Amino acid sequence: MSNPTKNDRYQRQISLKELGEIGQQKLKNAKVLVIGAGGLGCPALLYLAGAGVGRIGIVDFDIVSLSNLHRQVLFSVNDIGLSKALRAGDVLEQINPEIEIIVFNEKLSNSNALEIIKGFDIILDGTDNFASRYMINDACVILKKILVYGAISRFEGQLAVFNHPSETNTAVNYRDLFPVAPADGEVLNCEEAGVIGVLPGIIGTMMANETIKLITNIGNALINRLLTYNSLNNHFFEMELVAIPETSKMIPEGAKAFKAFNYDWFCSTSSAFELRPEEVQRMMQEKNIQFVDVREAGEAPQVNDFEHINIPLSRLQEQIPEIHAETIVLFCQSGKRSAGAAEILSKHFGKSRKIYSLKDGIAGWQKSK
Repeated sequence: MSNPTKNDRYQRQISLKELGEIGQQKLKNAKVLVIGAGGLGCPALLYLAGAGVGRIGIVDFDIVSLSNLHRQVLFSVNDIGLSKALRAGDVLEQINPEIEIIVFNEKLSNSNALEIIKGFDIILDGTDNFASRYMINDACVILKKILVYGAISRFEGQLAVFNHPSETNTAVNYRDLFPVAPADGEVLNCEEAGVIGVLPGIIGTMMANETIKLITNIGNALINRLLTYNSLNNHFFEMELVAIPETSKMIPEGAKAFKAFNYDWFCSTSSAFELRPEEVQRMMQEKNIQFVDVREAGEAPQVNDFEHINIPLSRLQEQIPEIHAETIVLFCQSGKRSAGAAEILSKHFGKSRKIYSLKDGIAGWQKSK
């Protein structure tokens, strides 16, 4: 039996005249980052590694659980409790030891997203929440990276290619599809709504297919187009997407603004969001910020660590005009009254203000010092 050569691995691909040796070399030179080693990420990773993408990055901070196994095809019962990112990396190295696998066993956030994403050419978003999707989209726009987007719920999935440079059209990004973040509960994720196990396999494989087409410049990728698929009746629907000038203003300008943008607040049902004491300490440097004590006058302990005004919760409605800053941090003794005050201000201001409640109140603040 003759020894296999490297070309034996990819021979079925190289035999395609549309791809050939040149296309295979493009795959070898490509750098692709898959964010989320879950239902979408697992099949995408499998086929990208099998295709010979030279450098593959994996970002995930979660661990494998039993409920993952009906759709996350890289894992087995022996992997329960292990890191998804690390385990996925091990499996891919067994599938194709000729490629480079880079594992980021951490949560993608404002503080690390730009640094991680900048080292790759094409980004695959396999996450399952809107805060992450907006953050990944904005990072890709800032860094001028192509984004392959996929999403699934119940029996339906969708797929698109965002932020692709085009000579004729303005590049569409995720915010053009969802200019306003859906309210919590309006669009359910897989954990809440359920999902048929094969669906992420179908959409995740299609994400890998779009990526291969983009790298090798073959076929007609879903650039500025959204494809939806219904697994119950095998119906596909495709629609053109158009860039909306107003949405570009929502994207942070540069790294500093990106790191300061609160995506959890942006995607929350109301404008209210709890802040831990250490987060408040970082925010104290902001210029247009107002601290409001909603305790009754004279309540102890006194607060001298930062400037603030006192508006008791019982008089908050009538004294709202005294609150004028873009960012508002409310506090009380334990965090309960300030949470209620945050809801009142959220209904009044809507999304025009950033409204926070100090988690665990002044008691928690003093313990953190």
